[in-house]
Amino acid sequence: MLAHYVTAGGRITMVKRLTKHGNSLALVIERGVLDLLEIDADTPLSVTTDGKCLIVTPVRGPDRQKRFRAALAKVNKRYGSALTRLAD
Repeated sequence: MLAHYVTAGGRITMVKRLTKHGNSLALVIERGVLDLLEIDADTPLSVTTDGKCLIVTPVRGPDRQKRFRAALAKVNKRYGSALTRLAD
């Protein structure tokens, strides 16, 4: 069965079936999704669950985390007080 898409609450959900792969099952992810998430065959993936959902997340290196934290600090320094007032 090919993947199809459904919308719910402003989110687009891809409905797929698992594919037999030897004695296991595999989830095939389309190229467009891989490109959007910047994932390729060499990208390590973290697979976790909350007991109801399977969560697959690309593992990013410490350099990316460092850049994110620096950008967050810059935004907080510039707009922190305004964001705090808006949150109240």
